[in-house]
Amino acid sequence: MALAEDFADAGRAPVSACPACVVVPAAERIAALRADRAGRIVLSLPNAGGAQSISTVEAAVQAVPGVISARINLTLKRVSVEAQPTVTAAQLIAVLAGQGQEAHELDPGLLSVTETDRQGRELLMRLGVAFFSMMNVMLLSVAVWSGAEDATRDLFHWISGAIALPTVIFAGQPFFKSAWASLRQGKLGMDVPISLALILASSISVYETAMSGHHAYFDAAVMLAFFLLLGRYLDHRTRAVARSAAEELAALEVPRAVVLLDGSEVEMPIAEVQPGDMVLVRPGARMPVDGVVIHGASELDRSLLTGESLPVPAGEGTVVSAGEVNLTGPLTVKVTAAGKDSSLHRMADLVAVAEGAKTRYTSLADRASRLYSPLVHILSFSAFGYWMWATGGDLRYAINISAAVLIITCPCALGLAVPAVITSASGRLFRRGLLIKHGTALERLAEVDTVVFDKTGTLTLGMPQPVALADQPPQAVAVAAALAAGSSHPLARALAEGAKAAGIAVADVTDVHEIPGQGIEGQYQGTRVRLGRADWCGADPLPLTATYLSLGSKTVTPEAASASPPPRGEGMGVGGRPQAQTHAFTFTDRLRPGAETAVKALKAAGMKVELLSGDAPAPVRDLADRLGISDWQAGVLPAEKAARIAELSAEGRKVLMVGDGLNDTAALAAAHVSISPATALDAARVASDIVLLGQDIAPIADAVRIGRQSARRMVENFLISGGYNVIAVPLALIGHATPLAAALAMSLSSITVSLNAMRLK
Repeated sequence: MALAEDFADAGRAPVSACPACVVVPAAERIAALRADRAGRIVLSLPNAGGAQSISTVEAAVQAVPGVISARINLTLKRVSVEAQPTVTAAQLIAVLAGQGQEAHELDPGLLSVTETDRQGRELLMRLGVAFFSMMNVMLLSVAVWSGAEDATRDLFHWISGAIALPTVIFAGQPFFKSAWASLRQGKLGMDVPISLALILASSISVYETAMSGHHAYFDAAVMLAFFLLLGRYLDHRTRAVARSAAEELAALEVPRAVVLLDGSEVEMPIAEVQPGDMVLVRPGARMPVDGVVIHGASELDRSLLTGESLPVPAGEGTVVSAGEVNLTGPLTVKVTAAGKDSSLHRMADLVAVAEGAKTRYTSLADRASRLYSPLVHILSFSAFGYWMWATGGDLRYAINISAAVLIITCPCALGLAVPAVITSASGRLFRRGLLIKHGTALERLAEVDTVVFDKTGTLTLGMPQPVALADQPPQAVAVAAALAAGSSHPLARALAEGAKAAGIAVADVTDVHEIPGQGIEGQYQGTRVRLGRADWCGADPLPLTATYLSLGSKTVTPEAASASPPPRGEGMGVGGRPQAQTHAFTFTDRLRPGAETAVKALKAAGMKVELLSGDAPAPVRDLADRLGISDWQAGVLPAEKAARIAELSAEGRKVLMVGDGLNDTAALAAAHVSISPATALDAARVASDIVLLGQDIAPIADAVRIGRQSARRMVENFLISGGYNVIAVPLALIGHATPLAAALAMSLSSITVSLNAMRLK
């Protein structure tokens, strides 16, 4: 009744002489919104992992009536469900919760298209064709090198051409298309000399074969295509997992909301929810809109948005934001903003801006190509012009030298310089529990001089543990554990687990029930006992994370209550009655394994370390003291985290951001380079350049060290490539290097670069 009154007060339909004029449109809207809609439901599974998760999740989901199929993707930690209209996301989330799997609904219409990798498959296919052709053409070339003459030599050349020419046309497509696009824009990209080298080597070979020449360079052309494709594919693989965090963050928005419409609960798309609508948010559901609570009491989990490790109470007048999780009681929320106007969507916009800034980073390879391509063309055309003049117009000889210069200077080694190092470093970091997602992450990691950590879920596990239970009276712990067993509150669960670990048997407490936003109460030996907030239990609040137990007295007369004050150290008890014993159970957050090691190693490497958290000052200060971090801030909002990163960047610092929640996403995207744990939310993982696969955070220091080594190896590879050109190009210019010799020298430089990349430790 209260719910109906609240709804009526906030948005009652106007009085009409014709009630049907009011009711019929509303009924039509309800009917339209409730029309059957079949489709695809996508759920995020943050804790999924291993073959067991696949079988468990798929079996549980497929057992739901109306589910057509379910497919889990462990890489993205998602399950895609094709189902009948009667199946709802809430049903599936409840089923998975029963299997111990946390699940959140994603909007499939907003997800970035990353499940298919057409470009990668095409490159791999072309690479395979080039390798097969190279092996066959090299076998045919052995016969020519062994002394085949005249008709036999020409036959082998024609067979080689029949294999090589279609291969070059097919395998060289990525380079030809890129080169043509560069030329149309009036630029000389890296792929222009590559394409010219492939075309010239093939054309000269056809001409020499037709003229019964001694030398054809089909093997050089195919070998060239293979090594170039290898570098291109390695580079692609490092970039393939990079996605837009802004899109993923937007996809996390709850796609539907339960709207109270003329006394009825109607599920409608979030895009149709308007400011002023009344939305019902049930316990366990994510807040779909920004708004104000007008009815109900509960607790909100804001950890993903603000980093607060503990739930906060919510009641009438509480301002709520999209993305928060309602924990204990149903809430009726008056909408102030929804969809694109919500705070969650504004955060996505902030992330998109930060991502755009990061993409402007210029890699070493890009910087090298700006100088390399024009120089290659100048040398090749200069050689052609000189030998045309020196030989009195011998076109064949001039083209041969020009092609040799192009092949020698063809940037195979340059193209492998960075991908080879990234591939080698990625393998080493993976064995240490780190996954490289972005192609330039290692280069940027080498430049880092400042590390900014989030607290909850990053330096800590976000799992409270009770402090000094042995110092509490056994009876109090037994009663508290019995009450805590009846709640899903994080502190209650931690208290129950702590008592169990300490071997304390729970007391016989009856009539246990939870009061939303307050705590749990029950009956113990004829008295009312409570576990929860300090004011509700009649205790004095401590400046630490704590929950409070009230052991009420059996009977207290009004005269006794007025005559005798409560004993020292005891609270007022239930209902303000004196002589109710109160006990405070304090908690600390569990450190993530390796946190102390990581911070110590980073500081030893000369890094500035900061701690930014949305949590309360007391737990943040405690953690900073434990880890020896002098620069810390508490109560930091998501936009303020991103602003701090921008401030440090403006000072000329290169920032490594380590975080895991929605509140960290904008900062992760804005940082010079970023890392998030595998347990982080999808949007945070996507915004990060590197993912920490295990619980141990110590490998972050290894990542910085290997990043610096990788940068040195990249520079060395460029020097190797340049040194090879310094020796080989003059030989080609004076006519002492044939296109075949040039191709072999090019292959040798590529192998040298790859071996140098493997020296990483």
